[in-house]
Order: sequence, then structure tokens, then C-alpha cells
Amino acid sequence: MELSDRLLIWRELAESCGVSTLQQSLQQVWKLLLLCLVCRVVLRLGVWAPVKHVVSMLTGTYGLFLFLDLHTLWVLLLAVSCYLSLLLCRRSGNKGLFVSAVILVYLLIGELHFIDMGTWNKIRGSQMVVAMKVISLAFDLDRGTVNQLPSPAEFLGYVFFVGSVVFGPWISLSGYRNALNATRLNYAWLRGSVLSLLKAQLCLLVSTCVAPYLFPLFLPLYGNSVTQKWLRAYENAVSFHFSNYFVGHLSEGTSMLAGAGFTEEKDKVHWDMSVVKPLSVEMPRSMVLVVVSWNIPMSQWLKSYVFKTSMKLGTFPAILVTYTASALLHGLSFHLGAVLLTLGFITYVEHVLRKRMAFILNACILSRPCASDCSHRHKKNVWVLLLNLVFSLMVVFHLAYLGSMFDPGSDEQEVEEGYAALHTIQRWSELNWAGHWVIFASWVFYRLIQ
Repeated sequence: MELSDRLLIWRELAESCGVSTLQQSLQQVWKLLLLCLVCRVVLRLGVWAPVKHVVSMLTGTYGLFLFLDLHTLWVLLLAVSCYLSLLLCRRSGNKGLFVSAVILVYLLIGELHFIDMGTWNKIRGSQMVVAMKVISLAFDLDRGTVNQLPSPAEFLGYVFFVGSVVFGPWISLSGYRNALNATRLNYAWLRGSVLSLLKAQLCLLVSTCVAPYLFPLFLPLYGNSVTQKWLRAYENAVSFHFSNYFVGHLSEGTSMLAGAGFTEEKDKVHWDMSVVKPLSVEMPRSMVLVVVSWNIPMSQWLKSYVFKTSMKLGTFPAILVTYTASALLHGLSFHLGAVLLTLGFITYVEHVLRKRMAFILNACILSRPCASDCSHRHKKNVWVLLLNLVFSLMVVFHLAYLGSMFDPGSDEQEVEEGYAALHTIQRWSELNWAGHWVIFASWVFYRLIQ
């Protein structure tokens, strides 16, 4: 394809896909952004604290209503059930486990088709954010990080905080309280919010209008049938990745616009909330860092409230529990569960293998970058850099393999209601289960050098 023809196609794609995608996106989110701004202004008026909580709750509930309509009632029911559960066990030292069990039962009831799957998938994201907030609050009460159970107004204001209840991210109770008393409206706040919103729109364009046509329209790569399968898998993965970056950056923008997501350093306030790090995923050092960079607040939540709690079982069981908890929060979907559990095996095998090889070779090839004063003898040798590059390429391979199933195809109902198990098996079968074989081979190699 000549360059002139390629430029013509790019222009037509920009007009037909790019403009309409941006228009639809702005039509869907502008009211939510306005609600975040209204909440931010009201919280700066110095009104009575209970009034702030009520404003946070009302704007958040209306924000949910804009996207979920009357299905918002299911999210309200979850929040009320959780608060009643906290009241019932307020004298117990195991509030975290009790509330987690209540939420699990609620989610299972919803998954078992008491609600139709199309509706359930629409409200799943908001329910996950609410569940994470309540579980973190319960564990913080157990640990003494939070001294007492918040009042009903503060609790509802927290879980329905307009900046995070629709698209996330998870924020702690202390983060919500900081948002109530955030600094004045200034240029740094506006710049941080707008920059995140612009990055969100850019990621949406890549996901919708670039990634599906990556090969050979943007990158002229061709090959045989096997190569084409893997190129298509990579396209699907990139499209899925950037849709996640879109939501992540959008949640950064809404949170900061509503007053959350700042850090204070001496006398300076930095509006620097970070939910996703696309470069750390697309150009990865390790799968461990990919998992962290995929959703930073959720990674922190899983580490603090799931992984550390289950560490008494051992490292590998704790990893399995963590990824199982993540799968349950995302819903009883076979393809999501299969991806997350496979991801758990990949991160564990990669971590122990690189740790062992770093010890044998005395080199900086761990999953995370070494500190400048580490004890390894070989730090930036050419062979060390090449070995790290090999591991990075292996991560890209795994990401393409895991992302191969996120292909909307032509069946819109399947996408809306969730992929069936057959879809997952079929996609991985087309790739000859290569990712799982690589995991197994890596584990065997680790056992041989242990």
C-alpha cells in the first residue's frame, strides 16, 4: 500500500471513527464532570461537615443514575447492606472478614441470575468500587487505622463520592476526608484534572480507531496464518489495554476534579493522582510491574487487604487468594477468572525464576529494578540488559496471549452479557495454548536450577 493511499485511509478513519468517538464520549461524561465540579465548589464553601457528606452522596448517586438509571438501586442496596453489617459486628475484631463474606454472598446472588447478566455487567464496576471501599473500611476498623465507624452520612458520602463511584478508583476513607478539606481551586488543580481527561480521550481514540487496524494499516506487518493469528491477538490486547487506560485516566480526572487525589509536600500541593501507567504495560520490565501499573489503587488495595491478610498461608497460596479475590470482585466470569488466575501463575513463576537467576548470576535481573546500591556484581552489562529484554519480550508475548480473547467480534449480546467459557477455550486453542506451555516450561526450568 502506497503512502498516499495510507494517508487517505487515515483521514477517512479520523473523520468516520475519531470524530464520532470523541463526540459520543463527551456526550456521556460531561454531566458527570459538571457534577464533580459542583461537588468541588460546594465542599470549598466551608459548610457544616454533615452537609458536605450529603452533597457528596447526592451528587454521586445522581452520577450513578446518569449511567445506570434505576439500576442504581442495586448499588444503593449493596451500600446499605454493608453498613448494617458493620453495625451488627461493630464489637467484633473480624469486621473485615465478616463484611467480605456479606459482599461475596451479595455478589453471588447477583451472578446467579437474580439480575439479568446484561444489567449486572453494567453495574458491576460501580459495585466493585463500593465493595472495595467498604472492605477497606472494615479492615481499617479492625486494625485501628480508623478509630470508629463513620456516621451514616459520612459512610454514604464516602462510598458514593462522585469523583470515584462511577469509574473508580478506590480511595481510602482518609483520602475522602482529605477531599472534603481540599485546598482552594487553583491552576495546578485544573491542569491536573484536564490533563488526565485529555489523556483519557487519547487512549479512547487508540482503543477504538487505531488498535483494531494496527496491522497492516498503521504497521505494515504481514505473515503466514500463524503470524496473522498472533498479530490479531496483539491487536485485541492493545485495544483492551487502551480501553482500560481510558477508564483509568478518566477516573483520575473525575477524582481530581471533585477534590481527591492530591499529595502535600511541605507547603506545596501536588495534584498527581496516578491510576494507570501505560508505558509500564506496553514496554514492560516484568509482569509483576504490569499488574501494579494496570490499576495502581486496586493493586494497593489487594496488597494491603488481601495479600498481607493471607500471607500466613504462604507466598504462593497468598498470591492465589489475591487473584481469586480480584476475580470475584470482577464477577463470576469464566474468561476473566481464567485470565486473572493465569496471571497469578505467570507473576509467581516469573518472580521466583528471576530471583533465582539473579542469585546465580549475581545480576540485576529481578522483576523490579534494583536500587543503585544493590549488592549485585553485574548491573548494566550488555548481557544483563539483553536478558532483561528477553524477559520483557516474554511479558509482551503473555499480554498478547491473555488479551487474545477480548475480541468483541460480531456478537454484541455476548459482549454485553460476558464471554462464554467456549469463547476463551477457542481463542487459546487457536494459539495452541502457547502461553500456558511457556509458563510450564519456565516453572520446570526454575525447578531444575533451584
